[in-house]
Amino acid sequence: MINDRDMDQVFQALANRSRRRMLDIVKEHPGIGVGALASQFDVSRIAVMKHLGILETAGLVISEKQGRVRKLYFNVAPIQIIHDRWTSEYSAYWAGHLTRIKYLAEAKEAEKDQEKRDKKEITQGERQTLC
Repeated sequence: MINDRDMDQVFQALANRSRRRMLDIVKEHPGIGVGALASQFDVSRIAVMKHLGILETAGLVISEKQGRVRKLYFNVAPIQIIHDRWTSEYSAYWAGHLTRIKYLAEAKEAEKDQEKRDKKEITQGERQTLC
């Protein structure tokens, strides 16, 4: 379970556009080095490191030192925990309703298709009787 302080850190980290972009890049390129990530931004490496510090404190980025390279990985767990906090109890309820709506829509579409086929058969039958 995530406490309020941890949740505040996640929201604070996600509140900044540059940090969200960093997360997108790290997600798309697991194991990207800090230097490669920093090259994607028009700010100093130190500024990127400060942003990464905030992301790491929030638990959104995990870093692993391999030799001289610090590799970065996206950690979805804090976001998933926050998502589950507000959605899990409603998901089953709405999933059932959405499934019902889907089946009703599919049945209505199948009914329309059948009407078109029936109409087409009647039209073809009338043509044959006229000939």
